Amino acid sequence: MLRRRHPLAAVLRLLSTSCRRHLHPPPPPHHPHPASLPPPVAKKVPFTVSAHGRSWSDPYHWMRDTSDPDLAALLDAENAYADAFVASAGGGGLRARLAAEMRARLPPSTASPPQPWGPWLYYQYVPEGKEYPVLSRRLRSSGGLARAALDFISGSKKEQVLLDWNEIAEKFGYVHIGSCRISPDHRFLAYTLDTSGDEFFSLEVKDIQSTNTILSSPHKGIVSLAWSHNSDNLFYTVCDETLRPNQVLCKKVQSDEADFLVFMEKDINCCVDITGTKDFKYVYVMESGHVRGGLWPVQKRADKVQYFLEHHNGFFYILTNAPLEGTETETDGYYLARCRAEKSLMDKWQVIALPGSDCTFQDMDIFHEHLVLYLRKNGLPLICSINMPIDVIDFQEQKELDDLDPWFFPVPSDLCSVVPGSNNDFMSSTYRLVVSSPVLPDLTVDYNMRKKTFAILHQEEVTGLSSNLCTVGMQSNITGILQNLLLIEDSQSWSDLSKLFSCKRVQVISHDGVSVPLLILYSWEAHRRGESPGILYGYGAYGEDLDKSWCSHRLSLLARGWVVAFADVRGGGDSSWHLAGTKVNKINSVEDFAACGTHLIKEGFVHKNRLCAIGCSAGGLLVGAVINKLPDLFSAAVLKVPFLDICNTMKDSTLPLTILDYEEFGDPNIKAEFDAIRSYSPYDNISPGTCYPPVLVTASFNDTRVGVWEAAKWVSKVRDVTCQSCSLSIILKTNMQSGHFGEGGRFMHCDETAFEYAFLMKALGLDENDKATKYNY
Repeated sequence: MLRRRHPLAAVLRLLSTSCRRHLHPPPPPHHPHPASLPPPVAKKVPFTVSAHGRSWSDPYHWMRDTSDPDLAALLDAENAYADAFVASAGGGGLRARLAAEMRARLPPSTASPPQPWGPWLYYQYVPEGKEYPVLSRRLRSSGGLARAALDFISGSKKEQVLLDWNEIAEKFGYVHIGSCRISPDHRFLAYTLDTSGDEFFSLEVKDIQSTNTILSSPHKGIVSLAWSHNSDNLFYTVCDETLRPNQVLCKKVQSDEADFLVFMEKDINCCVDITGTKDFKYVYVMESGHVRGGLWPVQKRADKVQYFLEHHNGFFYILTNAPLEGTETETDGYYLARCRAEKSLMDKWQVIALPGSDCTFQDMDIFHEHLVLYLRKNGLPLICSINMPIDVIDFQEQKELDDLDPWFFPVPSDLCSVVPGSNNDFMSSTYRLVVSSPVLPDLTVDYNMRKKTFAILHQEEVTGLSSNLCTVGMQSNITGILQNLLLIEDSQSWSDLSKLFSCKRVQVISHDGVSVPLLILYSWEAHRRGESPGILYGYGAYGEDLDKSWCSHRLSLLARGWVVAFADVRGGGDSSWHLAGTKVNKINSVEDFAACGTHLIKEGFVHKNRLCAIGCSAGGLLVGAVINKLPDLFSAAVLKVPFLDICNTMKDSTLPLTILDYEEFGDPNIKAEFDAIRSYSPYDNISPGTCYPPVLVTASFNDTRVGVWEAAKWVSKVRDVTCQSCSLSIILKTNMQSGHFGEGGRFMHCDETAFEYAFLMKALGLDENDKATKYNY
């Protein structure tokens, strides 16, 4: 499902004896410099909103019309207001110093370890001084890794550039590559391209074997891609005007025939996806060599029941939450089943394995000799492999995962997140993961499922930390792509930054007695108990985990004594945790986040007047709702492309994604669900006359997931109805060229993050005496 989720501004506070927030400033006393510009004032246009017998005024409704010149003028004025404030932070140079620190930690260029697939080695790299990656390949050597290393040294294997993001960005000013798929015969590269930020992707197919000719499709709004096994046909999905993928089409790549419709989904509550099995023999679900033979139904469609299929040796392996035979209700989670890959036998399933107690299945991948399962055990992520084919002798008794003799992939700690590599080669016995944590720079690791060993290929370089972090599994005198080819198969050790930083998970009791996981990160040397500033991150929607992977930008905060914490509130995570934060239960997400913030203060991790919050997209809804509920909890906040006007947005079914979001936030046509939305909607619950903390709100003009008006309306209303002195510190920064996911370049990201950090430091009064830290990170 498409989701409202993630990819600047500043603050002015005038002192006033009538403002209770300024009676207790964070120590040391903070006297901010006034901005050189007055805050913009938005016009008001009378407009009445009605629902379920209630009516209320919304004078900023006019901002929904993004073609209104008054909106563009307002956003320009807001940008100038934000820039004027941040320009004075830290004596005028704080933002530049922070950006320089972040850039200095980045290596001049980066390269991913090549991943074998067929006769080729595929890899990505960012050239020195460039913002974006380049996708390339070289022919594999027949003599193994040693031969490959010599080939790279000699240059005997020529690099072939397949796709250069930088060239596209230079041409259009913006680049976002959505899906990217190599054909099974390695002749074609199909990718979807957005050059404006509106996410109505176009399709391009490049002949990478000979001519580099680019074929394009007349359709816009393309989401997913899948190749047929013979590489003659490319399947793709197309969105309607609300960004709902509703059609599957097929393009005959080497033919002048018009693309033909394979399937159309007419139910506005459903969207379609297209994907192929790992061996390319099936596209969900039809024989990819018989594209006009029609789709095979897996089973009759049922509400909230999902199926994920892979093919192996004449069987479909199915990960599903369909009701088990003999029961009338769906299971608590997913289990593994299989059936013959024959149209007449699709409904005759065998249950292969149930996850067992305290364990849930999340996803799967498949190879010629192995099945890979993603799961959660006691709330923590795990990955294992199972030998294939699975020996089916007696399935009369339901088996659990342990009965299949799984091999669990070793990871450094239970704090790690794992992201799969491309893993395209069905015949491979190696599975690649990127392993990361807040104290572990990204490790690229290959797991040999046949030998049950692993090899560390590469660890992200962080300039200036060489004395504190030793990269493992490489020879230090060899650089670049060659370095990534020299594996040390018996290297079984890990390196992290735990001697510099404390990183631990605690459980926080929420309003209803439920324990909420909270991850807390800080510097052993720079942190000051009861005095330090801190940031609490939150998201809590769509079952998505909050990103807690390594980020070198955070070192600029940690070196200054900041605490960085991550709250895994209800609404994210596995199915039960997700459902506990959806629809009428969404208030649980808000209460969980508030409880985590209170815990950081109560336990002395953060000073009571120095706690900040950051939320992106649906996470902005979370933070905005807590600010309304507890305006004194956070001393500053950053809301990035935030979903703030949820009540009005969910009432308008013509907007992109709205109907699909009924499952997440509720259907406003149902009174009970409307009342729940209305009760926490950030825009509709702003408290008149109340002192609000400084808030930086970012937006993107071409955002189709969260309209730019949501941020603009919220900022204008807060300035209008809350404490007039405090509300001067509510700031709006809009990117007028990009979409929901921002610009994306690595140096641009440094600049954007520096803007946010400079805002927070100034808001807390920590900018004026900011000096280079004695800690070398």
